Amino acid sequence: MAEFDLIGMIRARSRALADARDDVVLGIGDDAALLRVPAGHELVVTADTLNAGVHFPSDATAADIGWKALAANLSDLAAMGARPAWCTLSLSLPQADAEWVGGFLDGFLELAAAHGIALAGGDTTRGPLSIAVTAMGHVEAGAALRRARARAGDDIWVTGALGDAAGALVLGGHLPPPGAGADASVHAGADAAVPAASPSDAAFLAARLHRPTPRVEAGRRLQGLARACVDVSDGLLADLGHVCARSGVGAEVAVASLPASDALRRVFGMHAIALQAGGGDDYELCFTAPPALRDAVMLALEQAGVEGTRIGRIVAGSGVRALDADGHEWHPPRSGYIHFL
Repeated sequence: MAEFDLIGMIRARSRALADARDDVVLGIGDDAALLRVPAGHELVVTADTLNAGVHFPSDATAADIGWKALAANLSDLAAMGARPAWCTLSLSLPQADAEWVGGFLDGFLELAAAHGIALAGGDTTRGPLSIAVTAMGHVEAGAALRRARARAGDDIWVTGALGDAAGALVLGGHLPPPGAGADASVHAGADAAVPAASPSDAAFLAARLHRPTPRVEAGRRLQGLARACVDVSDGLLADLGHVCARSGVGAEVAVASLPASDALRRVFGMHAIALQAGGGDDYELCFTAPPALRDAVMLALEQAGVEGTRIGRIVAGSGVRALDADGHEWHPPRSGYIHFL
């Protein structure tokens, strides 16, 4: 398949989403797109690159890769309280495989349709499998959620549950078991064996890895309630650390209160906490809010259709301290994913 045939296929598959938005003045087909930002709003832009063997395992389906490529970007927009509007897609492919691209678009466009985001442009090139998405949205002027506004005394919250995606990576042999320690390889010895999982639990955890749910509606409803917010992609403790660094504060997290799915608890038992605290790939929101707004926060999350859990508090100082049920400092095998190491 020639490059422009591939682009034509992508344009035809995505055209309905662009046509449904009157703020797409010009979409796929020219050198650049023309987009109209609503009056009184600010443009929110984010970009993520997903590489084979780093951001998704080699056995992931094309549809799941497509879903996750967009979900990672939508999660960033959610953390800013933005309404998704447009995106661009750049594909690096070993060859112009129409069947693979068709499957990729199945997942990508399914999630795009759920959030009303239009594919407005992009690029295709030959090379190692890599997907780069730039997503754009808009937020009312001055209303964006940011990392730099946490204050001592704030509650720390997370949406949904943590650790499921990391659990799936352990079961698939892509991460060492949580009992193996920080320096273990994925081929850990029998003293840290991969736990057994029922087919239903394994399938649930795999779905959470390959098809995460970006908390866009929760981010929108947290405007005016949350002080600071970040999406949990590299690991809870690592991402919360970014909030602390930007805000000039510290944090205390009660690891016993971290929310977990029933499947994660059944499969990993006491070791689930390590996956929840530093596993990554959760794409949940971690945010801070004044204690006086607890009822309002719970109502906002209920209206968004997602559960919320208070997991700690913002304190004076710096850095993140994880505390066990007895209030003693707890040190995870790792606090999150670190690029370039």
